[in-house]
Amino acid sequence: MAPRTLLQFFHWYYPADGSLWNEVAKASCDLAAMGVTDVWLPPAYKGASGQQSVGYDSYDLFDLGEFDQKGAIATRYGDRTGFEGATKALRDAGIGVILDVVFNHKIGADEIEPVRVRRTNPDDRNQIEDEAFEAHAWTRFTFPGRQGQYSEFVWDSRCFTGVDHVEQPDEDGVFRLVNEYGDGEWHDEVDGENGNYDYLMGADVEFRNQAVYEELKYWGRWIAEQVPCNGFRLDAAKHIPAWFFRDWVGHMRESVDSELFVVAEYWHPDMAALGQYLEQVDRQLMLFDVALHHRFHEASRAGGDFDLRTLFDNTLVAAMPDHAVTIVGNHDTQPLQALEAPVEDWFKPHAYALILMREQGTPCLFHPDLYGARYSDTGGDGEVHDIMIAPVDCLPRLVQARQRFAHGAQTDIFDDPHCLMVVRHGTHEQPGAILILTNRDSMEKTVELGSDHADAAFVDYLGHCDEERVADGEGRLTVRVAPGSVSLWVRSDVLA
Repeated sequence: MAPRTLLQFFHWYYPADGSLWNEVAKASCDLAAMGVTDVWLPPAYKGASGQQSVGYDSYDLFDLGEFDQKGAIATRYGDRTGFEGATKALRDAGIGVILDVVFNHKIGADEIEPVRVRRTNPDDRNQIEDEAFEAHAWTRFTFPGRQGQYSEFVWDSRCFTGVDHVEQPDEDGVFRLVNEYGDGEWHDEVDGENGNYDYLMGADVEFRNQAVYEELKYWGRWIAEQVPCNGFRLDAAKHIPAWFFRDWVGHMRESVDSELFVVAEYWHPDMAALGQYLEQVDRQLMLFDVALHHRFHEASRAGGDFDLRTLFDNTLVAAMPDHAVTIVGNHDTQPLQALEAPVEDWFKPHAYALILMREQGTPCLFHPDLYGARYSDTGGDGEVHDIMIAPVDCLPRLVQARQRFAHGAQTDIFDDPHCLMVVRHGTHEQPGAILILTNRDSMEKTVELGSDHADAAFVDYLGHCDEERVADGEGRLTVRVAPGSVSLWVRSDVLA
């Protein structure tokens, strides 16, 4: 079985021209030939900002670009027909479809309701005022454009725990809705930041409401019937009670496919927090390795002053590799985003080579690193910034190399602060490779490959070193890497 390789096929600033679904369909065969096994698609349903929505301002989960709502029929990425065509093209090419799930909140309510709320300290959500007061809030979602097709469920204030704005009085903040659920408290089994990080934005969903709980399970079954689906990416998991996703993932595996791939976005670098969350969800899913991403970011900024031997210290992939999805970047870490922590261009080949060629973790590529991106947006300084992300030239070759050479036992040689080696020894049927990278000067390293490789010739599959190296009669090989670069040495006879 080929090792799994994901691709996030979108970014935050992807053009709002309805072209993405068609681009996915056109790229599917090339991605399969490259070695991509699964594609993570953006939220496919209507957001509160209509065709401008990136998808995380969730409005109507049942509108896949089919109904005239929020000023448009299509979403940012295209209409329902295009979405169905994209998922079919991926499946026809043998690529799995990973759908993005945004359950934490809803935004863009259709009607305002009278509510009773209690003010909450935004910096410590456990500090909730005892006295409730009357107000009005946008908490009623009737979806008039859809008119009950697919689901007749109407969301009202009983479906939410809190809001960030009320009217009469007109006030912004964090407000706990007073209803029959939760005894006036936030959810448990959420992240402890700000005391309790249940509330994030918009109208925060009340998962203790049984009707809500059943509606979200129904939606999961429904979406899997509408389009091919091999798994899910769960948004904002640190703000959603762990018990809900434990139940929801179990239900989906029982109802849809026992082999569903599920990865949650629990954006936290602390291993204790990640380990606790994985135990709470019965280890039913994977998490993005936030700590490793930040290590890549730090290493790229520090250059030759960074000790590469520490790169995997305190990371999820080192502690719990079977539950780690490794990333170099994603839509939230792009420049101008709240979690901005980009990996510098020079270090991206290093980072991708490590997550693609090592056996630990499941790597996820990022669309701009494969295709490039250019966009403009306003930063925190109020100025408009023009951003250009260049594609990583050797990334397609590295993805191919993962499928062709990332086989057999692995030996990590992390004995130099500025040069790492990873040896994949291959099997009788499948070849291996030697990865070498440096953040300083050109380096040479010798590795013992064994008598099976005696007198064998090796070349750099990435083409960064244009010479040939030959192992000696005992299978001892000396390989080279150029300054601040990456090389992947493979036997030349397997390329013939």
